[in-house]
Amino acid sequence: MTALELSNTLVVGISTTALFDLSEADGVFRARFAEDRETAVAEYRAYTLQHEKDPLTDGTGMPLVKALLTLNKFKKEGEPPLVEVVVMSRNSPETGIRILHNIRREHLQVSRHAFTGGESVVEYLEAFDVDLFLTTNVKDAQRVIDGGKCAAAVLKAPPRGAQEPPHDQVRIAFDGDAVLFDESSEIVHKAEGLPAFHANEDQKQDVPLPDGPYGVLLRKLSKLQGRLPFRVEFSPVRIAIVTARNAPAELRVIKTLRHWGVYVNEIFFLGGVEKAKVLQAFRPHIFFDDQDLHLEPAAKYVPSGKVPRKTGSPLDDPPK
Repeated sequence: MTALELSNTLVVGISTTALFDLSEADGVFRARFAEDRETAVAEYRAYTLQHEKDPLTDGTGMPLVKALLTLNKFKKEGEPPLVEVVVMSRNSPETGIRILHNIRREHLQVSRHAFTGGESVVEYLEAFDVDLFLTTNVKDAQRVIDGGKCAAAVLKAPPRGAQEPPHDQVRIAFDGDAVLFDESSEIVHKAEGLPAFHANEDQKQDVPLPDGPYGVLLRKLSKLQGRLPFRVEFSPVRIAIVTARNAPAELRVIKTLRHWGVYVNEIFFLGGVEKAKVLQAFRPHIFFDDQDLHLEPAAKYVPSGKVPRKTGSPLDDPPK
């Protein structure tokens, strides 16, 4: 059997705690682990075996996974899949049986898994050609971002009572600075203030913004759109940028996307308007941002993930 070629396939790696709500089992393990490591492992194994046929509720990443996997119905014969999902877990294979039962119960077309028996899954992301890693483990996400392995996010808790996204589309919303683009402009804002930021961006409107941690992912999504049998304007993959920027800092964003050869369906330059309100209207399957200031309100209504900044980022320095 020849190796599967995935350079034109969007590969999402997702932890079991991001795919399903495992807060109860995780709470049992952490409480015991703090008291006695060996007892904790034995009791967690007994707990999972006892509950291995119990259904699980959806985690924050489930809506995105379901929506992405539906795109494979457009795959042409003889071509690789449009989307691959790899479920990754620190569980042992035996304690992972409950996860496998629930993947079948949800009818998810997922055939690749990694159960690492307590070890981090980060070392295996490159082996699986992962483009986007979704997790609830802060340390794992930080290692991925620091290593530049791929895009990564720490998912917030699932929104409660939110309006569902459209079933015939995949809707993804991104922040701009420090997510799609690097943090250089945001550093100017922090160090010199809003007027200096506006002047800098207006002066450099014809200079493309450098890549941020999600720049490559946006291009991969653009490649995915190109494999679908639709004009990009009517693609079921719908992308939005929701940014606190406003005029005169807006043209640099649009011209950067043109330089990258990427089509974005919607951009919202909010200039102080709360992002959560716009996101409620857009109804994304997921929203990515680097600031809790925007994520905490948004996560009440839409699935949301925090994009860690690189360790030592000037944006994390206390204000002078």
